[in-house]
Order: sequence, then structure tokens, then C-alpha cells
Amino acid sequence: MFEKTVDELTKLGAQITTKEIKQQPELWEEAFANYQTQAASISSFLNGVIAAAAGKKVRVIFTGAGTSAYTGDTVTPYLNKHGDRSHFNFESIATTDIVSAPYDFLEPETPTILVSFARSGNSPESVKAVELAEQVITNLHQLTITCAPEGKLAKHTEGEDTNLLLLQPAGSNDKGFAMTGSFSCMALTAMLVFDQADTAAKADYVATIVKMGHEVIARESEIQDLANDDFNRITYLGSGSLGGLTREAQLKILELTAGQLATIFDTSMGFRHGPKSFVNGKTLVFDFLSNDPYTRQYDVDVMEEIKGDGIAKRIVAVGTDQGNDFSGENFAFKTGSKTLPEGYQALPDVMFAQTLALLSSIKVGNLPDTPSPTGTVNRVVKGVILHDYKG
Repeated sequence: MFEKTVDELTKLGAQITTKEIKQQPELWEEAFANYQTQAASISSFLNGVIAAAAGKKVRVIFTGAGTSAYTGDTVTPYLNKHGDRSHFNFESIATTDIVSAPYDFLEPETPTILVSFARSGNSPESVKAVELAEQVITNLHQLTITCAPEGKLAKHTEGEDTNLLLLQPAGSNDKGFAMTGSFSCMALTAMLVFDQADTAAKADYVATIVKMGHEVIARESEIQDLANDDFNRITYLGSGSLGGLTREAQLKILELTAGQLATIFDTSMGFRHGPKSFVNGKTLVFDFLSNDPYTRQYDVDVMEEIKGDGIAKRIVAVGTDQGNDFSGENFAFKTGSKTLPEGYQALPDVMFAQTLALLSSIKVGNLPDTPSPTGTVNRVVKGVILHDYKG
């Protein structure tokens, strides 16, 4: 797909999605450059939040709907270790949860940063979650990480000193149905903002994932071999931030095949507790292996167990070679680093998952750029009725 001409891809209904997957390494470099340009504003914003909290811990809520929610699921575990925990507590709560039950998730007296992830910034739940947070929380600051300067969330920041807008690279405002570069750029930006690693370390992380992203493109034929197999189910597993990533990975399959392939996601440890019943003779199982030596043991253990069961069609570990590797099939990044933190590892990992979803979509005869033939699922959700909250 990555070597086909524009005309060839257009005939397959895949020109937009293919381009948007392929361009991500360049977008990551641009997102990092944007972060460096805005570093002083970000530092000033965070220092202002800390000062306004007057000694209290600040609750950082990462929020969004669908893929935007899974962005928070991916970055939160990493930041719980590498963020400034002396001042911030990090949580991922979907806008769909906040809007439907704000009293369960918003704390009026707790200093809060609401971090809104949004491709377009026009999803009804995203706009309503901001409205509810402003209505309920006394000490509220907002960080709006979005790809569309003309979107409602971006426009809402105008004239608000307590709402910092971090626009993503223009190319990340995906035009295809499925979010790809928007997901990875927003995740990267959130980690850069809150990660306590120094700028040199962050630059090294970004340089590494850029090489890994290009490697995914170069090794498309290996992913095509997986897509060519006889399967109708896919399982994604992982731990920590890579466990959070599994939901986004399986969503790409669901979206781009319009549900023609069944999917499931779980943590490496959690999969044994019932969900492993999903595996049959037509199931591909993938585990995103952690680089942390302790956590990796559990990732490898479950892969070896599933291999020993002798049921799954194919079992593949995705990650970087370490001393402790899966004895079966591996998609091992040759350009990866054993010391790359899991939050950043998630970005080339998701490119692997996006590519497999793209190739699977073509295999089942779907159109990746417009995969919902019935129109019941839309790029920006429709049909949401929003209700006033009197709490």
C-alpha cells in the first residue's frame, strides 16, 4: 500500500488513510518542534496552575471520546511514573462518562486541569464536557490539544487565560474516517508536556520513534503476510501504557473493516481471567511487549501460555529485542531501543496496528477511507442529545 500510486490507492478507496498512516514520523518531528517553540508558555501555564492550587494536588483529567479517550488511556500509566507526582495526579476519563454522569467524575473543590484531546474539536460530548467542567469545578484550568484551529474547542480557548491551546501539526487533522496521526501526535504532545525527562532525553525518544515509524513502513510486506492469513478474530494485549494502547489498536480493526473482523483487547495479565475464551483456530494474537524488564516477563509469560495452548492461528510479539523475548514469532524493531519508555514505544506500535487494520480492510473488500457503508458510524459523531445539568 505504501508503494502504490495515488491513482491505485484511490481506486481502492484507501488514498487518504494510507497517506495519513505513512506521514506520522514526519508529524512527530513537527509536533516536537512545536513543543520546543511553546515550552516557555507551557512551563508558565503549569507553574500558574500549581500556584493557584495553593499547596493542593492538582487533578489532571485526560478526556476525549473514542480514539481521543484512548489517547488518555495510553499516556496516563506512563505519566503516573514519569510525570510530576508531587503536584499532579493523572487520570483518564472519557468525555462520554463525564457528560452522562458528571457527579461521578468531577470534583468541585479539587484543583483540576481538564486536558481535552480532539481531532476536530466539534464532537458534542467534547464540547459538553468542557461546559460541565466549567460549571462544576471551582478551580479549573484547561489544556486543549486539538488538530483543528477552526474547531469549537480551539475557538473556545480564545480570550481565556486559564485555557492553553496546543494545536497539532496541520497534517495530523486526519481527513480519513479513522484517526491515525491525530492520535499519535496528541499522545506525543501530552507526554512531552508532562514528562519530567529533560529536553535532550525527549529529543532522543522522538528520534528513536521516528526511525521505528519508518521501519514499519519499510516492513509492510511482513504485516501483509499476517493480513493474508486465514483469520477472522484479532486479539491485542499489553501492559501499562501499552495495555492502554490495545483498545485503540483493536478499534482500528473494527473501524476499517466495519466490524467484519471480531476483536478483543486486554492487559497481558488480565487476559487469562475469562477473555482468553475468545481465542480459537482463526485468531491472531498480538502482544505489545514492554521494555521494562519486570513488566516484560508478564507479557512474555502470557504469550508462551497461549502458544502452549495450541489453539490460536498465529501469535506475534511486537516490540524491541531484549534478553527476554517470546520464543515464537516476533515483529522486532531493528531500530528500537531497549531503554525507550513505554509511552513513546506506543507510537510506532500503533503504526503497526494501523497498517494491519488498513491491509485487513482491503482484504475484506472494504474502503478504508469510507469504511462505514451504512453511514451509521460517522467521522464526527451525530445524533447526540445533550441535556442541561442542574447539579
